[in-house]
Amino acid sequence: MVQNKELPALQFPKAPSDKKALEEGSVLSPRFDAAGLVTVVVTDAADGMLLMVAHMNADALALTLETGIAHYWSRSRSTLWKKGETSGNFQHVVEMRTDCDQDAIWLRVKVLGHDATCHTGRRSCFYRTVGFNDGKATLADDGSKPLFDTDQTYRKPV
Repeated sequence: MVQNKELPALQFPKAPSDKKALEEGSVLSPRFDAAGLVTVVVTDAADGMLLMVAHMNADALALTLETGIAHYWSRSRSTLWKKGETSGNFQHVVEMRTDCDQDAIWLRVKVLGHDATCHTGRRSCFYRTVGFNDGKATLADDGSKPLFDTDQTYRKPV
C-alpha cells in the first residue's frame, strides 16, 4: 500500500470525443472504464517477457509518471499500491505506451530485487499453460520456481 497520502499533482484531461484527436493527438487522456480503471500490460524491458497484467486509476498512473516506479490500483484490496513496496521487487519504468484509443497502457520495466513480479515469488504471473484434454480445460506448471521466500517476505508482523 502506498504510504504517501499526498495525491499526485498530475491530472488527465477528459478523453476527446474527436476520434482523430484521441488516436493521433499528443495529449495523454486515458479512457478509464466505469470503475475508473485502465488495464496495464507489463513486460520486461530487456527480453520482452510478459510479467503481469494489472489496473491503474488516475492516481496510480500519475504516480507512475511522476516517480518512474510502477503504481497500480488493487481491485481486491481497493487501494493504491506501489509495486515492490513489500518485496523490494520495484518496477522501474523504462517506457510507457498507450494503445490507439487510450484505454490500455503498456509498461516496459526493469524489475529490481529478486527480478520477480508475481506474489508467488516467480518472475512472471504467467507461469501456467492452459490446455484442453478430454473435453476439459487444464493448467500445467511451466517449471518456473519462486525466486524468493514468499512466506518470509510477506509474513505479517506478530
